[in-house]
Amino acid sequence: MVRLAVVLLAVAGATSVLPARSGPAGTPDQADVVFFEGFDAAPLDRSAWNVITDFHVNNEQQAYIDSPDTIAIVTGDEARGADGGALRLRALYRPGETRQLNRTFDFVSGRIDTRDKVTFTYGTAAARIRLTAGEGLWPAFWALGAGRWPDTGEIDIMENVGDPSWVNAALHGPGYSGDTPLVRRRPFPPGEDATGWHVYAVRWTPDLLEFSVDDDVYYRVTKAMVEGHGRWAFDNPKHLILNLAIGGAYPQAVNGVERPYPGLPAETVDLIERGEATMLVDWVRITR
Repeated sequence: MVRLAVVLLAVAGATSVLPARSGPAGTPDQADVVFFEGFDAAPLDRSAWNVITDFHVNNEQQAYIDSPDTIAIVTGDEARGADGGALRLRALYRPGETRQLNRTFDFVSGRIDTRDKVTFTYGTAAARIRLTAGEGLWPAFWALGAGRWPDTGEIDIMENVGDPSWVNAALHGPGYSGDTPLVRRRPFPPGEDATGWHVYAVRWTPDLLEFSVDDDVYYRVTKAMVEGHGRWAFDNPKHLILNLAIGGAYPQAVNGVERPYPGLPAETVDLIERGEATMLVDWVRITR
């Protein structure tokens, strides 16, 4: 039997699920939806989402800040193609403006998560997302357990490093973290790329993780496959994360760029300076 638990610490006496909100056309039966965020009205709902700051890993080149410049609900032309509004995470070039963790950053961006507010164990997590093409941009939609990484288990539902022709899914855990062997690229078919709207999803059961783009399943990872590398770390509650990182270890490993920033060529710096480096999220949904 599929188990799914949702924890809402922000609302005293809350039920086990968030209040139902209207979903997009073609969504599962309402009874199966245990969390839905449509990003249709500002400001960001902080009963469900945390804004992350003072956090740095992977030699990424951005500081995450809590600002409407980097995290906003947008509508109209800015959310073109969305069903109503959309979450916009945006990277900006602000050299030397932000100092965090004893380091000064030239870029700022946005990261939000549902830790301690919305968590789930098994079920399907999906989001409709549109990315910007730009070598070295590192947007992601992923799930993480509470506790020490990588023991807590990480599910990368969608990652991209600025090449619009593909996205990837990956798993990290004890014995298979960092340059994980449990990773798969998914190329887009002719006429499509990551700059269009796509639904990225993972279906998670007690012994299987199944990744899809627009309902096309392209990677299945069984418990036996994982245990060939280390302990299965996917029986504990996970929270969701949406972020737009800039440069750093993974983009650099793919593109080999060292200057002007690790993993980030000058052309992408120009794109960021123009305010055009964004990750748009139409909606996020968890179903049983």
